[in-house]
Parts: sequence; structure tokens; C-alpha cells
Amino acid sequence: MATPLTDQEKRKQISIRGIVGVENVAEIKKGFNRHLHFTLVKDRNVATPRDYYFALAHTVRDHLVGRWIRTQQYYYEKDPKRIYYLSLEFYMGRTLQNTMINLGLQNACDEAIYQLGLDIEELEEVEEDAGLGNGGLGRLAACFLDSLATLGLAAYGYGIRYEYGIFNQKIKDGWQVEEADDWLRHGNPWEKARPEYMLPVHFYGRVENTKSGAKWVDTQVVLAMPYDTPVPGYMNNTVNTMRLWSAKAPNDFNLKDFNVGGYIQAVLDRNLAENISRVLYPNDNFFEGKELRLKQEYFVVAATLQDIIRRFKASKFGSAEAVRSSFDLFPDKAAIQLNDTHPSLAIPELMRILVDIEKLPWDKAWNITKRTFAYTNHTVLPEALERWPVHLVEKLLPRHLQIIYEINQKHLDSIAAKFPGNMDKMRQMSLIEEEGVKRINMAHLCIVGSRAVNGVAKIHSDIVKNKVFKNFSELEPEKFQNKTNGITPRRWLLLCNPGLAELIAEKIGEEYVKDLSRLQKLMKFVDNETFIREVAKVKQENKLKFAQYLERQCKVNINVESIFDVQVKRIHEYKRQLLNCLHVILLYNRKLI
Repeated sequence: MATPLTDQEKRKQISIRGIVGVENVAEIKKGFNRHLHFTLVKDRNVATPRDYYFALAHTVRDHLVGRWIRTQQYYYEKDPKRIYYLSLEFYMGRTLQNTMINLGLQNACDEAIYQLGLDIEELEEVEEDAGLGNGGLGRLAACFLDSLATLGLAAYGYGIRYEYGIFNQKIKDGWQVEEADDWLRHGNPWEKARPEYMLPVHFYGRVENTKSGAKWVDTQVVLAMPYDTPVPGYMNNTVNTMRLWSAKAPNDFNLKDFNVGGYIQAVLDRNLAENISRVLYPNDNFFEGKELRLKQEYFVVAATLQDIIRRFKASKFGSAEAVRSSFDLFPDKAAIQLNDTHPSLAIPELMRILVDIEKLPWDKAWNITKRTFAYTNHTVLPEALERWPVHLVEKLLPRHLQIIYEINQKHLDSIAAKFPGNMDKMRQMSLIEEEGVKRINMAHLCIVGSRAVNGVAKIHSDIVKNKVFKNFSELEPEKFQNKTNGITPRRWLLLCNPGLAELIAEKIGEEYVKDLSRLQKLMKFVDNETFIREVAKVKQENKLKFAQYLERQCKVNINVESIFDVQVKRIHEYKRQLLNCLHVILLYNRKLI
């Protein structure tokens, strides 16, 4: 039976983890000791594995900072079109190992930590997962950020800095028990708070019609504090930014008559505002029409659009002073991708900014808005599609409801002109559903307000186009596209399966790490017995590691010679886990395994 590689063998193994130079190792050891002393204020006598993890994380981050600053300077100087990926979820996972791989530092860090008498795998295990997502939707966002940075594109991820991510699952007596994921309790070495870019977000209030247009007044204000996380590309010196917003209460209390009890209560009530970024909703395939969720969706959208417009106005190629005042070029300088309907309020919010604040005529503002947004649909499950009750939107965002009604009226007018008298089509395509409780169909809003709509697999995109949104695709067929989900090979091959990554690199070179189409070169080894044996050896080593992990974690012993059928995903009917178990039993009964 194959045995897992020793740390020593592993260190020698992978060329794509970076060259181990004596200077590199010495520099990392020096940085590690400096951070242990000055950042963590510890020495080796009292330091814990967590302290060592933080010292290593800060040391690796030091190698990011210069590249991060230079990347942002370059974007400011060149003023390229920027991509903004808006998502309520970013399932980033752990950062340390991924950063070492993308900077080509893994071997040097491995050797430095080994020379310091520590086990790097033990330190990597200390890191908390940034579990700010439920599954595919959040992980797609994370993979996109990695790929955009690796391609050197000027891209930004915008989301919420949830204090509590996806719950930790425990199985007790055969039942699931959820535990809160307090992932920030020890601090996060990768993020940088940016209080200087804090922005106000408004809720509630009423709309006043004045001579100069509509005004949204008497609102409640919550502040959005940005936290920036670097996103390094693979071996290319590009470091992009993921900016996550945290809700903060403003400091001004309305205390008409000061008294101690009132002051104390006002301080305690700050929690209500800050609850907006407290917790991730633990569901991406079921719509819950809760007011807090709607607040989260508008919170991220309002803060992000202010940030995007600030950057658009301040950036102008070849000039540090000039400030853009015209929005004509906005769609040529900003592309905003909506990851499902969760950030769909960005459409009426951009219209509100352009019409009410920047005083653009409606038609011009709508043309700019439509050319700026694109929408990714993730699900066709009816129970997952967002349909917000009109009365809730009217209470929380009264001006936005007016704008949505206006968008819908003009949309229905154009349908009536094309299909006179066809009330069924108008009802089916309306942004407002009239049956029962009046609701806003957010997917319809996204389709009407975007230049492109995509599904995430061919079969899914076909259903979106030919069934769920058939009326819309018949009206604007050029708008509907397919973009099959991909995954980043840096995390999902180099990091997760280093043995296989190295074997492939030995056979076809290292270029495949940035271009997976190069894997076609492996076709010539399809009947090569030596290669087949080497792949089997890697697989067997991985099975043995998994068996050892299972024994450690669950006290379960499994036969490593048996077939492993693994699904790493949530338990849900549509994911067919039970069907898969029945299939395993069927195969067993047929004596095929």
C-alpha cells in the first residue's frame, strides 16, 4: 500500500510552489520572528500555534502589500474599464496557503517554518474559514476573483463582512446541530479596515415631490465601513481587492431631553443598526422575505454604488486633478455583474442616483443603467426566486418602489406596443405580480435592467431561455447567454491535490495552471501504463490521507482499497444524495463493487 509523502519529500516535490532560495528562506524567518515579537508581542516560550499562524500570515501578507499598492496605482494611472462583481456571498475559505501558492512562496515558507522547528500544516489548520457563503453561488464569486486577478483585469468584489458565516455543522445522535461560526473572534490578518471610506446608507423615510424633483427625506442612516482583502493573481504581481461592508451605527443620538437611562438605551440601540452585517442567511435555494435580508441587499448595493461612482469621478487617464462630471462614459468605465437577484436593487438605486442626485433625464439615465449591468441567474427553483412584497419595499425604500413602478410602466408600454391587446403576455412579463400579496419579481427587474443575462451551465441556460424566461428571450434573444461555471485550478488542484498537480506538470509543463485547455496534452498519455500507474498512486495516497483524517475526526475506520464516492455539498433533495446512496446499494447488490 502507498504511504503519504513525508514533509521533506513534499518540500522537494513541487516546482510550481516556487524556488527555495536561501535568501527567501532567511527573509521569511526574519519576518516571522519580527511579527511574533512586534505584532503579537510574544516570544517562543509563550507563543501558541495560533500566534505562529498569525506571525506567518503577517509575513506572507508583507509580500502582498507592495504589489497591492502598485496594482491600484496602475489602475488609477491607466483608468481601464473596471469590473465590479456584486454578491451577497463570497465563499473564500482559507487564505494563507492560496496566497503562498499565488506568490510562489510555498516552498520557501515550508523550509523556513521547518527550520524554525514548526509544522506548517499544523499552522495552516489554525486558520478560520471565511465561510461567507452557502455553496456554489458564493464559491463561484470567490473563484471569479482569483481568475480575474490572474488575468490581470481591473476587478473588484463587493459584498458584506458578515460577523457570522455559514454555521458549523455538528452531527449529534444522527441529527444536525448548528453552531454559530464566529470566524472573526481571533481577528483576521488579511483584512484592512478603511474607515476613511465609510459611507451613509439610508432606510425608511418618505418621498417629497419638489420643483427640482423627488427627494427622499426623514430617513434612518446606517454607516457602511469597508474592509479590504487582497486578492493576488497567480505569479503575475497583480493584487486586486475584495471590499466587504460592515454596518456601523452613526454616533449622533437624537436625545431631546438628556437623561442617563435614555443615553444608555440609545447606545444599546446601536446594535439594531449593526445587525445588518451580523449573520449570513443560511440558504441559497429558498426565498425568505425577511426585512433584515432586504436591508442587507440594499445595504451592500447602496454603499457599493457610491464607491463605484466616487472612483469613476476621481479617475481620469493622465490627470490627477480632473474630476468627471459627465456620466456619458460610465458604461464604458464600469461593468457591474449581479450575482443572482440578491443585488438587484442596484438597478433602481443607480437610477435614483442619476435622476434624483445627478439630475439626468430619465431616458438617458435608463440607457446608462441598462448598459452597465449584467445578471447571472443561479436557479430556476420556484421557491428560490426572489419576490419581495410591495408593502415591505414601500416601507423600507419608498423612493425605490416609485422608480420600480416607473421602470415597469415603460416596460409594459413597450410590450403593449409590440403585442397590442395581449394582456396575458403583459401580466407574465410585468415586474409586479398582482395575484394575492402584491410582489416585485426581482428576476424580471434584472432582465429588464441588464444588457446580458446568463445561466451557469448549458442545460440551465437553455431552461432559463426556453422555459422560465421564454417571453423575455423571444423579445431580446441576443441578451441571453451561457457561461458554464468554472473553478480556479490554483485552489482546486495545486492546493487541494499537490501530488496530481506535480504529476501533470512533469508530463506537460506548468502552463496549464493558468490555462486549463493545455490539459488536452494529457490525451497522448491516455494509454501510457506508467502514467496510469502514477495517477493511481497519487489517488491511493490521497485516499490514505482521507482515511487517516476520517479516523482522527470521526473515529471511523474505512478500507482504503474500497471505492470512495464523495459528495461535498449540502444535503438537499435536488442534489440527489439519497438517490446516490440507493445507486450505491444497487451496484453492491449487483456485485459490481
